[in-house]
Amino acid sequence: MRLDDEAESVNIEDRRGLSMGRGVAGGGLGVVVVALVALLLGVDPSALLRGLQGEPPGAATAPQYAPGPPPGAPPRSGADDEMKHFVARVLGSTETTWTELFARQNREYVQPKLVLFSGAVESACGMAQAAVGPFYCSADQKVYIDLSFYRDLRTRFHAPGEFAEAYVIAHEVGHHVQNQLGIMARAHERERGASRAQANAISVRLELQADCLAGVWASQANRERHILEPGDMEDGLNAASQIGDDRLQMRAQGYVSPESFTHGTSAQRVQWFRTGLESGNPGRCNTFARPSPAEAPGPRPPSGG
Repeated sequence: MRLDDEAESVNIEDRRGLSMGRGVAGGGLGVVVVALVALLLGVDPSALLRGLQGEPPGAATAPQYAPGPPPGAPPRSGADDEMKHFVARVLGSTETTWTELFARQNREYVQPKLVLFSGAVESACGMAQAAVGPFYCSADQKVYIDLSFYRDLRTRFHAPGEFAEAYVIAHEVGHHVQNQLGIMARAHERERGASRAQANAISVRLELQADCLAGVWASQANRERHILEPGDMEDGLNAASQIGDDRLQMRAQGYVSPESFTHGTSAQRVQWFRTGLESGNPGRCNTFARPSPAEAPGPRPPSGG
């Protein structure tokens, strides 16, 4: 990727090297299942972890940090700092693109914060460990990521490349766009009154839309600032394919359970990411087209050029 000309975002909150005053208690199968689901690049997974700990849904407590690195944590390397600059440039690029797209519709884009953490973190949605993967918390409008996830992306999920790494951030920013437009709140409201199957179907639509919106960012940024190099698009589409529900379930358990899908199949994720990449138009990201009454989410994303 060509990101040297992209301004680094100032909305980076670096909590690496800070240990939590209290950790996520418990463990066992429940936490393993939540971690597997969240690794699909879900939304607000830490809220699920709070539920496993017996804390009330939506409860938020102030973060408590103790100075010093987490026990056993290796010293921060130059590669870590280089990755921080990369993440800041990707976030800055999404800010430029979405600010412009919102302005075309006479809307104001409120930029999200991105929190870098190591080991564990507490958000307004609850506490989460690094195992849950990157996530977006709508309650504080922040994206959270432990940079060690990128190692897993390359080795565990077989999705190398800078554009694959950028896609992870852009997907979570896509959730922020949904939050800004009220789509996320309306969808979650429908989930609360739905059956498990209906709620999963709504979740799939949200996630696929975030994939499409990630593609819109890349398309617009490349059209205006030429950020993509040969092979980048293939890396991004490969990443979308590697984290489909069907492929992840087959790896984890040896069989596929379509009724439990929450993010969409590999083919669906590739399809919607490609739709955003090829169109550059948020209006093409209406994954809620012709929904059942229980799944209607509200407004569509603003149209783009």
